[in-house]
Amino acid sequence: MPVADWSLKHLSTMPDHLFPITYSTLAPEALVDRVLSCFAVGEVTSCVFWMRGLSDIYLVSTRDSRYVLRVSHAHWRSKAEIEFELQLLEFLHRHHIPVAYPLSTYDGKLAIEIKALEGDRYASLFTHAAGQVAVGDLNKVQAQKLGETVAKLHKTSQNFQCHAARPHLTINYLLDDSLRDLSPFFNNGARDYMQEAIAHIKEQIHDLPQELPLWSVCWGDPHSGNVHFTDNNDITLFDFDQCGYGWRSFDIAKFLQVTLQAGISPSVRKAFLHGYQSTQPLEEIELKCMQPLMQAAQIWSWAISVKSAIVHNHSKLDHSYFHQRLEHFKMLRSPDWKPF
Repeated sequence: MPVADWSLKHLSTMPDHLFPITYSTLAPEALVDRVLSCFAVGEVTSCVFWMRGLSDIYLVSTRDSRYVLRVSHAHWRSKAEIEFELQLLEFLHRHHIPVAYPLSTYDGKLAIEIKALEGDRYASLFTHAAGQVAVGDLNKVQAQKLGETVAKLHKTSQNFQCHAARPHLTINYLLDDSLRDLSPFFNNGARDYMQEAIAHIKEQIHDLPQELPLWSVCWGDPHSGNVHFTDNNDITLFDFDQCGYGWRSFDIAKFLQVTLQAGISPSVRKAFLHGYQSTQPLEEIELKCMQPLMQAAQIWSWAISVKSAIVHNHSKLDHSYFHQRLEHFKMLRSPDWKPF
């Protein structure tokens, strides 16, 4: 299994008396004492590790409220990129877009730096999204509501200003950087196929302008797992780990790609697109580029998954893992492709 360059860098800077690691799980008790005490949330009654994804997530309870504590991984995103996301969420909340937003510490910080064994990590405390993930995935009403909300997010974020680094979901980042991370796992035939496919994607979206309103701040990961609905279908978005400046149509393509891979009903995808278009109509060129953008979304998601698996030395990176994803990608390239 290839070893990521960043892993070698961190290993080379480890003190000799410490055994090298790639990832550590931070103790909840220490997080309560050293991190949560920096926020005006009252007495913490519970802090429980919940899940490990691109960040570590802890569920936090006080006597009055619930929160989500997110601790970044050392390999995923810079401090400036994290600050961009947190400031974006603060901005969206102020402009009445329903997102789980970060709280500030007593001294006004949105993130607290943690000196972990594997490198610097950043902890942020978020409001808890009301409701829950849709049972059995989205229904058509929820999908339409999500589409409407994503459209409002794109319109609102056109006025967002941030002095932190501006992550861009450019085609070189989505495709070229992703292919570089995936290539060590491909045989020559698969590598040649992916290079040809990426060249074709670039050709198909060559005329898609990088200008407002088509180019905006994107959520980066819109799907049913990153949304809570209440019983009244009130909606809250969360998990903006992959946000950045990009084509608004890429967010739609990412939703279509995820739901297609999960086998969700075409009527759900159609309801999402209808909800989006009812709030902010797409231009013809955006609809024309939807299929290649779905392919770009698949490649990018694949590369993110592989990099994370390398960090955690995950055994899933076997032949079956790559074969299944390559076959799904080929399906997205089919001339018979139909998202609905």
